[in-house]
Amino acid sequence: MYKHKNHKGLLKRIRISKSGKVRHRSTSHKHLRSGKGGKKLRQYRKDPFMSSPEAKRLERQLYRRFRGRNQPKAAIKRSPSPAERKAAQAAAAAAVAAAAAKK
Repeated sequence: MYKHKNHKGLLKRIRISKSGKVRHRSTSHKHLRSGKGGKKLRQYRKDPFMSSPEAKRLERQLYRRFRGRNQPKAAIKRSPSPAERKAAQAAAAAAVAAAAAKK
């Protein structure tokens, strides 16, 4: 059976974040800048993340799904800090101890 292969040219041009968003560089921002206005050059520095419909097209080229593509930024869970991780582990250990004491 045929094995699907990722689009190698696409993989060199994008980065997929852990939350599933696709980072890329906008076109026309590197050279021939003197003919472009200041407003346009500032817009090229804006949001490096790709919109959801474009990311959906890339999913087909890479034969995979991106996590959280349709989620708002607020819904994406961020990694806990070391202090928060330690507190969560302590709370879990206390819950296990309480459950063992009940038996």
